[in-house]
Amino acid sequence: MAKILLVEDNEMNRDMLSRRLDRKGYAVVIAVDGQQAIDLAASEKPDLILMDMSLPVIDGWEATRRLKADALTRQIPIIALTAHAMPEDERKAREAGCNDYDTKPIELPRLLEKIAALLGSAGPT
Repeated sequence: MAKILLVEDNEMNRDMLSRRLDRKGYAVVIAVDGQQAIDLAASEKPDLILMDMSLPVIDGWEATRRLKADALTRQIPIIALTAHAMPEDERKAREAGCNDYDTKPIELPRLLEKIAALLGSAGPT
């Protein structure tokens, strides 16, 4: 079973997405801010990270840069999740180190395709 670190500070978004991912067979670990995401990525070693970009403590862009700079976490694929839907927002997320980008509100089928593409054979069983 693939483990996904969901980094989301909005309780309603976090609850909805974590339950839907759980039903799809993923193990979900939750962080509510960028610092917690960095700490949990190192300790939990998730297969993939879903990173909200607008976070307290450390924003998603900086948390992604730090994760990609660390030898222990740099190989973990990161999908940016953001309400910012302009082309420059996607460019900014990719420059920070995100492997993919998805906009809110989340369209689960589209997000699941992106997750599957990045996980390859590590998807849910």
